Amino acid sequence: MGDEERKILVVGGGMSGMSVAVEAAEAGTATVIVEKNPYLGGRVALLNQYFPKLCPPFCGLEINFRRIKQNPKIQFHTLAEVESITGEPGNYQVTVKINPRYVNDNCTACGKCAEACQTEIPNPVNYGMDKIKAAYLPHVMAFPFKYVLAPEIIGTDEAKKCAEACAYGAVDLDMQPTTVTYNVGAVVWATGWDPYDATKVDYLGLGQVPNVITSVMFERLAAASGPTGGKIVRPSDGKEVNSVAFVQCAGSRDENHLPYCSGVCCLASLKQATYIREQAPESKAYIYYIDVRAMGKYEDFYTKVDADENVTLVKSKIARISPDPESGGVLVEGEDVGKGDRVKQVVDLAVLAVGMVPGTAGVKPPLEMEYDDFGFVTSSGASGIIPAGCVKAPMEVAASIQDSTAAALKAIQSTLGR
Repeated sequence: MGDEERKILVVGGGMSGMSVAVEAAEAGTATVIVEKNPYLGGRVALLNQYFPKLCPPFCGLEINFRRIKQNPKIQFHTLAEVESITGEPGNYQVTVKINPRYVNDNCTACGKCAEACQTEIPNPVNYGMDKIKAAYLPHVMAFPFKYVLAPEIIGTDEAKKCAEACAYGAVDLDMQPTTVTYNVGAVVWATGWDPYDATKVDYLGLGQVPNVITSVMFERLAAASGPTGGKIVRPSDGKEVNSVAFVQCAGSRDENHLPYCSGVCCLASLKQATYIREQAPESKAYIYYIDVRAMGKYEDFYTKVDADENVTLVKSKIARISPDPESGGVLVEGEDVGKGDRVKQVVDLAVLAVGMVPGTAGVKPPLEMEYDDFGFVTSSGASGIIPAGCVKAPMEVAASIQDSTAAALKAIQSTLGR
C-alpha cells in the first residue's frame, strides 16, 4: 500500500483521539485527527484536577501536544467535521469539512485582535458562566495556541479593526470553508461524551433556582483559568461559598432520564469536595448519594475524603432543590435512607453530578454501526469503523487511554489488511 492508503483517520481530538494518533504514528502509521473544537484536548482540557492524585491535567496534555508537534506522521484539523465516509475496511474515502478560523499560522497569540474587539460571546469553555471577546484564545493552554474570530463579527467593521490591529497579518477575513478528502485504511471514532442536560430534571432546579450548577461547571469554577480565577463563589451574587451540596445521580440511574450509572461521577464529586475544603478551611461539603462507586484502586481516595470531618456523606435521593430566601443559598430536601429521616439542608451552592452521554448519541458516524439503547457503540458492525473511549462506555481518563491504545492497534491491523 502507498502512504496515502495507510493513513488512519481519527475523529475526535480529545484524550482518546490524541492517544490513538500518537500511538499509531509512533508505531509508523500516519494519522489525521479531525476535531470540531478550535483546540485539541477535549473535556480533559477543561478539568481542574484529576482524581485520585489531584494533579492538573495539563501535564499529560502537554506531553501529548509535544508528541503531536514533533511527529511528522501526525496531521490535525480543528474546527473540522466529517461530512461523508464511503468504502470498506482497509480502503475508506473520507470527506472532511474545515470551517474558517479567520486566523492563520502567523498568529503569535499577542492578543491585539482581542483588544480591538468589543463584542462579547458566551464562553463555551466555561459553560457560559462568563463571556469572552469575539476574538479569543480558547483557553490559556490551547493547542494550537492561536486566536479565533467568532463568526458573529465576520463581515462587520469590528472584524476589520481586529485585522488592522494585527501586526503579523494573522487575521484573514477572507477565509472560507474548505473540503479535503482522504483515502485511509482505518477510521477511529473517538468523539467522547457530553454532560447530561440536567435541566430536564426539573425538581433539581438547574436553570430555575439560582446557585444550582452542574459538576462540569463547578470544575471550571474551581480552575485558575475559570470564570472567577479559581475562587469558588455563588453565581448569583459573588459571595464566597462555605457550604456545598453535591447531589449525585442528577438524572442518572433514572428510567426517565439516564437509566445507567456513569461510574465516575462519585469520584468526581469526592474530588470536588476537596476543592472547597482546601479553599475555605471552615467550609462544609455534603455528598448525597445512592451508592458510592469507588472501587478497586479508588477506595483509598474515597476513604481519605470521607475521613474529613467537614465532609458528610448521606445515602439519599434528593427530591427537591429550592431557593432559600433567608440565606440567598439553596434548600436541599430528600430522604436520609440510612437514618430513616428527612434531609433538609441549606447550603450556599448545590452541584449536580451529571452523567456521561456518548457523543454518538447526537452525531453518529456516516456509516452504520451498532449501538445500545443509550447510544454507546457496541460494535463497528460491517462498517469496520473502530470506536474508542467514551463512545463505547462511560470511562475515566486512564481507562480511555488504555482503550484508545487498543483501538490504535486495531486500526494499524486494518490498514495492513489483517
